[in-house]
Parts: sequence; C-alpha cells; structure tokens
Amino acid sequence: MLTDNDRGQVGIGTLIVFIAMVLVAAIAAGVLINTAGLLQTQAEATGEESTQQVADRLQIQSATGNVTTIGGNDVIDEVNITVTKAPGADDIQLRNVTYEFVTSSQVITNELEDSQISNITSETNDKVITDRADRYKLTFSTDTGLGGTNLVGGDRVQVTLTTAPGASTVTELRVPDSLVDRKAVSL
Repeated sequence: MLTDNDRGQVGIGTLIVFIAMVLVAAIAAGVLINTAGLLQTQAEATGEESTQQVADRLQIQSATGNVTTIGGNDVIDEVNITVTKAPGADDIQLRNVTYEFVTSSQVITNELEDSQISNITSETNDKVITDRADRYKLTFSTDTGLGGTNLVGGDRVQVTLTTAPGASTVTELRVPDSLVDRKAVSL
C-alpha cells in the first residue's frame, strides 16, 4: 500500500539500462531507414529497366523486297524494312540494334552496321530515332544480313529486331508466290 511518505528511487543502473535501450532503438531505426532507402533505389532502377525492356522497341512500318532475275529465276536479293520507335519509347540508337532472320534453312544473327541504316524522315542523320516522326530504312541484302541466300516466291522469314535495352519486335515476312514481272514487292 502506497502512502505519501513512500518515494521511488532510481539508481544509476536503471539509468544506464534506459540510455542503452534508447541507443539500441536509435541504431535499429537508422538501419531500417538505410535499408528502406536502398530498397527504394533498387526498386526504381528495376522499374526503369523493366519499362525499357517493354517500351523501348522499334515499330515496323513496312517491309519490301527488291526482285532480281538470277539464272532465269526471279528472287529477292534485298529486303528493306522501314522503322520508327514504338509509342512511349525513349531514343533508340540504331547502331546498337541486333537482328535475327530465321528462314527454313538457317538463322542469321548480327548487329546493324552503318551501311544498313539510311535516313528517310529525320532532322538529323545520326542513326538515332528521337521522335515518332523519324523513319529509317534498314537494308538487308544477300551480302549483308541474308546470309548469302536469296529469297524465292513462297518463302517465309521471321525477323526479330532487338534494341539495346532488350525490347524485341518480331514480325513474319512472306514473299508472294509469284515474282514474275515485278521489280519490288511488299512483304
């Protein structure tokens, strides 16, 4: 039973324990705040990379083939693909784009070379798509890109264009069955 004459006493040991608890709590709070900041930074970086892998891709506007007669047969010896950047994509450096052609007989994979990239509608010729209005033509000939093989009527080719962040655009090109009396065809 407590009376007015009773007093509580705090010894030095209790004071040391109290200060130690405050210090431990402060250190724990500092570690938690530091960890939360690190996780937030990592989450932001992961989010940006994921967005780039989805959004920073090329959009194919059209594809055509150049028809040539070789040994009495009409073949396609050059494929031209017109590209722009997809909606929401950042600037795309075309020199860093890799391509893959998959035919019924082979797979050709390589990185675009300057000689394969030409400006159609862009304010600069730096081979970087900076605006949705920019258009560039990518040229794949028998010597550069098609692996020494000409395409013939009825062929199907799967083309994959992959930008530096890893976003891919896949399309299938189909050569018309007849190339007779044509100089160019839409694929």
